[in-house]
Amino acid sequence: MGRVSGKIVLVTGAAMGMGRTHCELLAEEGATVIVTDMNTTEGVATADSINAAGGKAEFLPLNVTNESEWISVVEQIVAKHGQIDVLVNNAGILIIKAVEETSTEEWDRTFDINVKGVFFGTKAVLPAMQKAGGGSIVNISSIYGIVGAPVSAAYQATKGAVRLFTKATAVDYAQYNIRVNSVHPGVIDTPMTKDLLHGDEEVRQAIMGTTILNRPAQPREVSYAVLHLASDDSSFMNGSEMVVDGGYTAV
Repeated sequence: MGRVSGKIVLVTGAAMGMGRTHCELLAEEGATVIVTDMNTTEGVATADSINAAGGKAEFLPLNVTNESEWISVVEQIVAKHGQIDVLVNNAGILIIKAVEETSTEEWDRTFDINVKGVFFGTKAVLPAMQKAGGGSIVNISSIYGIVGAPVSAAYQATKGAVRLFTKATAVDYAQYNIRVNSVHPGVIDTPMTKDLLHGDEEVRQAIMGTTILNRPAQPREVSYAVLHLASDDSSFMNGSEMVVDGGYTAV
């Protein structure tokens, strides 16, 4: 038996990168994974790959900034599977610009995806989780929701918002046996960071910062934190922060 056997898990931003890795590990551990993303081609490929490997996965298109799409996706999942046990709010974007260089449109887009998407998703699944008698919501924040860094103020502001939204939601819905926790990755080797980590060495060292393990994480190392929070192994964790950063915030 896997650690999330029988659970219905919805993952956003799941077509590629860290989201895809979350889906693969959750499926390996027995979950039925609902892969959601705006990238239909890669989203279908992710679900097909999981199914070919013996897991259970389905793809549903979803723009996390559209509340009506959220409502529709949740309705489809509940109609087919009866419930949603876990939501992983993974979708996010990163804009590397200082405050004065950030346009209003860039600021708003970052907040729409990174924060409003989490709000819409949480709001959409809460009734189903209450009806089912509980659930787990895992919000992907960042170490930059805890500490500051240069030239990414919009991104950091969103991740700080996700951190405290997580705690507020945990307080409100603990009475329904719904746990809400956040994961705070450090520097991860994904398509989003590829150019930064595998180009100029000076840039790489700047990005790595104070990571005392002196390497970026592989996405699966973050996915194990997601798996823990999705599973009943974390039954006494609520409003918590799981920091997966190779020691970046330790110094």
